[in-house]
Formats: sequence, structure tokens, C-alpha cells
Amino acid sequence: MRPADPAGFGEAWDILERLWDQTVERARRLPPELLHEPVGGEGSFTETLRHLVFATDAWIRRAILGDPSPWDPLDLPWDEMPDTPGVPRDCAARPNLDVVLELRRDRMSTVCQVIGALTGASLASHTEPVQGPGWPQPRSYPVRECLLCILNEEWEHRLYAERDLKALEARSA
Repeated sequence: MRPADPAGFGEAWDILERLWDQTVERARRLPPELLHEPVGGEGSFTETLRHLVFATDAWIRRAILGDPSPWDPLDLPWDEMPDTPGVPRDCAARPNLDVVLELRRDRMSTVCQVIGALTGASLASHTEPVQGPGWPQPRSYPVRECLLCILNEEWEHRLYAERDLKALEARSA
């Protein structure tokens, strides 16, 4: 997950998509209510997916694509993020898996399009600062770093999801 060029980013994203397909397939085998249960004091499976929507909205749609307010009401920032005007944080929402997956598919498609359009020059470039409240802060960021942030979030949160699904499978057995 440390690609060096546009082709490497495409390869990394393809790997993540395949792995997430397997993880979602595993989650679908569980009773739907379990997908809302926190595991080990951390978020639930659906909250993990909602957080990844937030990460994509922040680093891809806001930072790279320049949308000052890319948020969906189901976006879920990390727990310690201060409340920020315009950024949703509905911790009580309990959308079903299909609703969250539809939102996820849309965001993953956006990432795929951004990566698919990468050139060496665009990968080495910096974003334009986006004005207005939100996350990340309005400043310029290296495009490479924004994309690496998404790859890291996707990789790490899939590992957490797999760990948590194992615990949920044990509960439902």
C-alpha cells in the first residue's frame, strides 16, 4: 500500500476493492442487527463503513476535487474530531447495510475515477485550498499524500472489520 506511480495506485485500489468485497460478503452472512454492534469498545461494522465514506469525502471529494461541502448525512468522522460546522456526526443513525453500501459504492467509484485519471504530474501536484469549514483544514495538500491517506484508511479499517467480524461470528454461533 505504498505505490510509487499512477499504475501502482491503480493496483493498490484494485486489491482493496477485492478485499473489501470479501469482507462485505462475510458481513452479509451475519444477522443484520449484529452489524450495528460495537466490538471491543470501538465502532460497529456499519460505523466503520460510514467512517470510510467520511474519509473519502474529506480527502478525495473535498481536498482533491475541491468540493467545500462533500458530506452525506451518514458520514461519520472519527470520535475525537471536534464538532465542525457543516460536517455531520449522527452517531445514533442505524442505516441498514444496503444503504451504507450504496453510499460506499458511490465513494469508491469516485476514488477509482480519480486514480484512473492520475498522471505522474497530477500525482506529484498539490491540491488547491478549499475555503470554508470542514475537514481537512483549508490549505494545500500533496495529492500523493491525500491518496495514501485513503489507501491507509481502507487497509487498516478492513483489518479492524475482519477482526470485529470474527468476534461477531462467535457471538452469533
